[in-house]
Amino acid sequence: MAKRMFGKPVMNWYRQLLRNSKYRWVVLLGTLVYLVSPIDIAPDMFPVLGWIDDGLVATIAITEITQILLDRKRNLRQVAESTTMTAAVNKNESVIDVDAVAVM
Repeated sequence: MAKRMFGKPVMNWYRQLLRNSKYRWVVLLGTLVYLVSPIDIAPDMFPVLGWIDDGLVATIAITEITQILLDRKRNLRQVAESTTMTAAVNKNESVIDVDAVAVM
């Protein structure tokens, strides 16, 4: 129950912030500061709990960064393919067939 109330909304909020290019670097910097900071949700002096929250934050950050990079790579590939297709169509339009025979 607590996971649904707190986990999903926080994860969705974090994802939306990372996917917004305006806030992406600020969120990544904040995540890095959180991971190296001694101030945590569960301090690192509690051996397992302190590591779990850092691990979850790092996992979510790495997963989202990977997804953003994969989406970007996919978009660049689509743009390159469409540019290639457009260039091929334009090239074919400018070709004059000199062996054409007029039928009358």
